[in-house]
Amino acid sequence: MLKTRVIPILLLDQNYLVKTTQFKNAYYLGDPINAVRIFNEFEIPEIIVLDISQNWELKQPNFGLIELIAIECNMPLTYGGGIKNIEQVRQIISLGVEKIVINTAAFMNPELIKNLSNEFGSQSIVGSIDVKKDFWGRYKVYVKNGKLNTGKNPFEYAKILENLGIGELLITFIPHEGTYKGYEQQLIYDISRHLSIPVIANGGAGNYNDFKLAVVSGASAVAASNLFLFHNKQKTGFLINYPSKEVLSQYLN
Repeated sequence: MLKTRVIPILLLDQNYLVKTTQFKNAYYLGDPINAVRIFNEFEIPEIIVLDISQNWELKQPNFGLIELIAIECNMPLTYGGGIKNIEQVRQIISLGVEKIVINTAAFMNPELIKNLSNEFGSQSIVGSIDVKKDFWGRYKVYVKNGKLNTGKNPFEYAKILENLGIGELLITFIPHEGTYKGYEQQLIYDISRHLSIPVIANGGAGNYNDFKLAVVSGASAVAASNLFLFHNKQKTGFLINYPSKEVLSQYLN
């Protein structure tokens, strides 16, 4: 059995499956329900679905679509996007979602993390940090789908989220997202050594060896999108795939 979880991430925009590059230029891929059905054929530890169409100003997540995905999903489902309050999380969990991802809401209302952890347990709460470098090369946390610079140091901010009650942390380095350039190893290392909770590396995986490099850097799990959605790095063919345990074990065991 693999010690490291290898997790596909699906991005949604207005009910459709999409893929972005550096959080921009959403590329239409089709029906997310069909994608989940295909992923059901593989031995996947879990899947993460993030609705990037849900801006902070919108009232609520798309509960109808979440329910349809949860019904089709045969593996543990983690959902994030548009979550602002505990009532929304109650409804999402009731639809069959096992874990929720909190990003912008954690920055806007940190107390929400504490309340969610108290009600659902920290194991159900995934904190999410999106990071870029500023003009001076310093890492900074961004929210609102990478549009708002919070000015926060990601290492200190990650520790705050852990103390508030998240059970694990999803780290995405925005400049590498969708580029196949590999994970930002220094960022993974610097954040993971500050925390006692699992860290999920995301953003930039170009091959299976990148999974190994992320784990060596301190990640407890790895997430990817392009690798599992396209036939090649030119994105000329939409082909859902997932490596066998035998293949992954060459890199992760």
